[in-house]
Amino acid sequence: QVQVVESGGGLVQPGGSLRLSCVASGSVFGTYSMGWYRQAPGKARALVAAITTDGRTEYTPSVKGRFTISIDIAKNTVHLQMNALRPDDTAVYYCYAAVNHVTTWGQGTQVTVSS
Repeated sequence: QVQVVESGGGLVQPGGSLRLSCVASGSVFGTYSMGWYRQAPGKARALVAAITTDGRTEYTPSVKGRFTISIDIAKNTVHLQMNALRPDDTAVYYCYAAVNHVTTWGQGTQVTVSS
């Protein structure tokens, strides 16, 4: 069984930066992927960024050049560095870990971009 715990998030002004972190624990081994989805009020949950243990990354077009995802395999930890934040980045951000074809979600962390 895998557990996922997020940290980071909060309130930031437009143009500011935040860093989200997510740790996967438990039966985490082999090749796996981790990443972030977000859900804004009234909208569906959507992929933000993802990374695999062999280094492949994927970003939704609206965050390319502003967000960077990275992984520390030794610590089963993924980070999402978010720069140049905009009000439309406001959402609950959910981390996931996909290990052995099983996806586990974190509880979510609120990111609010507002002046």
